[in-house]
Amino acid sequence: MLKDITIGQFFPGKSIVHRLDSRIKIILTIVFIFMLFMADSFYGLGVGIIYVLGAFLLSKIPFKMMLKSLKPLVPILIFTGILNIFFITAGDPVFEWRFITVTDMGLRTAAYNMIRIIGLIIGSSLLTYTTSPIALTDAIERLLSPLKKIKVPVHELAMMMTIALRFIPTLIEETDKIMSAQKARGADLETGSLLQRAKALVPILIPLFVSSFRRAEDLALAMECRCYHGGEGRTRLKQLKTAPRDYVALVITAGFVFLTVFADKLA
Repeated sequence: MLKDITIGQFFPGKSIVHRLDSRIKIILTIVFIFMLFMADSFYGLGVGIIYVLGAFLLSKIPFKMMLKSLKPLVPILIFTGILNIFFITAGDPVFEWRFITVTDMGLRTAAYNMIRIIGLIIGSSLLTYTTSPIALTDAIERLLSPLKKIKVPVHELAMMMTIALRFIPTLIEETDKIMSAQKARGADLETGSLLQRAKALVPILIPLFVSSFRRAEDLALAMECRCYHGGEGRTRLKQLKTAPRDYVALVITAGFVFLTVFADKLA
């Protein structure tokens, strides 16, 4: 299951989505998230899903990667669906048994929220799939640059955010190795009560914390050896520049936002 978590990974490519300005991609991702939350019906939600699936096709990233990123979320999706189905009592009853009542509104809300969560994960994953950590850092710093006027350490914040995102796959891989090593020593991580399973995680969490601090110290030492002193006086090999395709992407996204808001009236 841990190996299926792909958030934070970057897949190099030459698709039109890869070649978009990283600042524009961050803006488009934020707009897409608002698009999903502005949708108040399945029609509007369907417009958002079509938008992100179209972006995935243009990125030329295999759809199996999209499915792989969703696999770890299956328990969360099931839990969300169950809560909505059994705790929403408004609407017409569809199924009744003793104290359990399932309504059409509960089923509709469960499906709606599950589709929204899937769209959020796909859209946010696409940003990291098609944007390198360096480009992501530069884009975040440029977008937050107005905050420099009030003495906010924008570069340091962007660097920390990107490093944290970049090390998610590394920590997941390290966790998987530690779990395999503990299982080889006879550790039982899958059976027993909830309390016993929680206690069984201690031999995993302690080595993981030690390894994480060691990696952080090695990274800090490597940055100091390269004379890194923050964003002051720092130059960039590649400058961020917008191109006509970036403005086309903004216009297309604005069109999808319009369709999302007025989907009910247009349907």
